[in-house]
Amino acid sequence: MENFAKRFCEGIVDTFLTILFMEQEFASSLLENAVSEFAKLPGIGRKTALRLVLHLLKQDEQSARQFGEAIIKLREEIQYCKVCHNISETEVCPICADQLRDASTICVVENVKDVMSIENTNQHHGLYHVLGGLISPMDGVGPQDIEIESLEERVKSGEVKEVILALSATMEGDTTNFYIFRRLAPYPDVKITMLARGVSVGNEIEYTDELTLGRSILNRTLFSDTFHK
Repeated sequence: MENFAKRFCEGIVDTFLTILFMEQEFASSLLENAVSEFAKLPGIGRKTALRLVLHLLKQDEQSARQFGEAIIKLREEIQYCKVCHNISETEVCPICADQLRDASTICVVENVKDVMSIENTNQHHGLYHVLGGLISPMDGVGPQDIEIESLEERVKSGEVKEVILALSATMEGDTTNFYIFRRLAPYPDVKITMLARGVSVGNEIEYTDELTLGRSILNRTLFSDTFHK
């Protein structure tokens, strides 16, 4: 009887959602505004956004308030590390501040999600440098739009011995790899390496499984060797 009642209620909700979208109107402007904001999130359409909003409406006021305050606090208090540009709650992120990390090795990644993916492999014990994007002329993104200059400044310090290019095996990733390689050419004592091609061409780092990614880090090769081939 309980299962029947549950299915019956779910059927009513689905019917309600269908009617709402057929009419393209919402019963409340507050509902409309909330759905519109949720629908701005990546991968969230208006139908899913409506489900999420209705779910929040079922929660008690305290839970809904905690949800909202968590998002506001995140946006207001999160920082970007002044050294590597990773997200942080302090001026310098915990990875850069860790004295046990190998400061002579910098792993260059596209975004924060890639830092998390590589950290999960437990195969990289150096520092990171988050570019915040990839060079993509088609999208109007040039070298000046990502954190390449600050990477060179770190290399200039003389402490860095190896720069690992851990970018996605895409056209944009390869373009960025080559640009960084040429940009750091004046520093011959710094070894420039890249992930072994266990990461399939066209794949993004965040979608590569931990085992494959870990092996690609351990078996990295000199970028110059790959280029001359």
